[in-house]
Amino acid sequence: MAQLSLREMILCALFVALVAVGAFVRIPVGSDVFTLQFMFTLLAGLLLGPRLGATAVLVYIMLGLMGVPVFASGGGPSYVLQPTFGYLLGFVVQAWFCGWAARRREAPGFRYLLGVNVVGMAIVYAFGLVYFYVVSNYVIDAPVSVWWVVLYCGILQVVPDFLLCLAAAQAAVKCARAGVWVETREIAAYQAKEA
Repeated sequence: MAQLSLREMILCALFVALVAVGAFVRIPVGSDVFTLQFMFTLLAGLLLGPRLGATAVLVYIMLGLMGVPVFASGGGPSYVLQPTFGYLLGFVVQAWFCGWAARRREAPGFRYLLGVNVVGMAIVYAFGLVYFYVVSNYVIDAPVSVWWVVLYCGILQVVPDFLLCLAAAQAAVKCARAGVWVETREIAAYQAKEA
């Protein structure tokens, strides 16, 4: 396993904290409440790259499963029985994908990063909806239909989550210009070989 630089460790720890805080920043929209957690997991991938972004989100999840109350509804190992735990698993894959895709271009712009974020959102939804349906129907005996899950856990969440995709893409462009952009060693080595 590659050693992390001090800068990488600090940025990774910062995003663990941001994802944790983001779970508790609640924004009421109509009868629903949204958090900034999704935006911070997007930014973790975009700014830290695939390895560190996914690591930051995974460390956040491990802290929660060890009992640190960093999840929206607490923490502890039993949290895996929450129907919404699938979204947390999706965040890890999404952070990896966003970090990987963002580094496919030398200087990704806003529109490109927005597209990357939308695919990341689809990844989170895929994990979240499937997990919600399976756990609700087969683990905790709280039956829900596929249509109910798609409507309430998917369709009704798209607009607010898309707005977070917009915000994350804009923030990532500004951070990249300010030098807060971790290049992955693998891509840097590949680009050096190509030059």
